[in-house]
Amino acid sequence: MRDVIQKMLEAEAEAKRIAEAADAEAERLLAEARAETQAALQRARDADKAQAEKMVADAVREAEGVKADRIAKATAEIEATVRLDDAVFQQAVQAVVRAVAGGN
Repeated sequence: MRDVIQKMLEAEAEAKRIAEAADAEAERLLAEARAETQAALQRARDADKAQAEKMVADAVREAEGVKADRIAKATAEIEATVRLDDAVFQQAVQAVVRAVAGGN
């Protein structure tokens, strides 16, 4: 009878050790999954940030092109419609450039 009780106690201890090892493995896997998820989220954030920065840079380039076109058109229009001496013409062009460029 003692042998049976001893074997039951040993079996219980082994079952407890197996359960504890399984719990530890589950915790390790959970921590690993969390770390992988955080890394994936960071990569996604970085990609989104890079895409947003590219979009902003593209918009700035386009705005600069539009601004340059407006300046060129305004200059051509002034030259075509107004004949002034060089000093007055230069002042007018500078005024237009300031107005289009957003200066005062």
